[in-house]
Amino acid sequence: MKRSLSLFSLTLALTLGVVLTIGAPHLASAQKKDDPVLARVNGVEIRQSDLDIAEADVGPSLQVAEPAARKEALLAYLIDLTALAQAASAKKLEAAPDFAARMAYAKNKVLMEALLSDVSKTASTEAEMKKLYDESVAKTQPEEEVRARHILLKTEAEANDVIAKLKGGADFEKLAREISTDPSAKTNGGDLEYFTKGQMVAEFSEAAFKLNKGQISAPVKTQFGFHVIKVEDKRKKPVPKYEEVKEQVQAFVVRKAQAELVMKTRADAKIENLLKKDAPTPPPAKADPKKK
Repeated sequence: MKRSLSLFSLTLALTLGVVLTIGAPHLASAQKKDDPVLARVNGVEIRQSDLDIAEADVGPSLQVAEPAARKEALLAYLIDLTALAQAASAKKLEAAPDFAARMAYAKNKVLMEALLSDVSKTASTEAEMKKLYDESVAKTQPEEEVRARHILLKTEAEANDVIAKLKGGADFEKLAREISTDPSAKTNGGDLEYFTKGQMVAEFSEAAFKLNKGQISAPVKTQFGFHVIKVEDKRKKPVPKYEEVKEQVQAFVVRKAQAELVMKTRADAKIENLLKKDAPTPPPAKADPKKK
């Protein structure tokens, strides 16, 4: 029933106004002092630096998490890659008509990724990230939050019966554990923790936010059944601390810097897009012979 929605995240996005996302893996340096040989294929060495490059390229698609097994999987991939490349070279496939074009495309892609990775490192300074965080906090409007418990039942009659028991002194949490049809109530006693209006279905939110702390609602019907709600607390939603959202802020800063670089580079380049031809000029209208 609860929907995930972060006002702070939304404010960050609006502050940036950037929708362009460009992936730029951190390219491994081949010039390492500690760069051991991990395998050889027909005498060609495969080093740790090659493994680092493979990790940046295909690592995200690997389903292996355990470090040693992951390293083995990447090395197996590189061994196959090297052996197959050697076999292709032996068949002189470099002479294929499109080989040079494909190599040029691959080179351009690696250069693009290197540039985007470089701007990512220079852009995500602590000062820039803190500045963005402070700007976002300043634009964040405080939202009201409610902390409530609920007991979910199938019928209105059952909900009214629960309300009568509560008025008679029954413990809300104990009843939620015993009779609520919400499976999570067995362990949390119906506790929904803090939520904003937008995080619950409309009927539930409307009823919960009208209650004062300690009050219990009349039966509330939603698509899930009938709820009896008790408000435990009300507060203004606290803004997350910088350290809690630092990674998220860094991602926005990097994305913004990459987007600005792409737009500037595009603006500075002399580009001739031959697909975007001007629409043909319509022929002049013929004179009406009836009109003089």
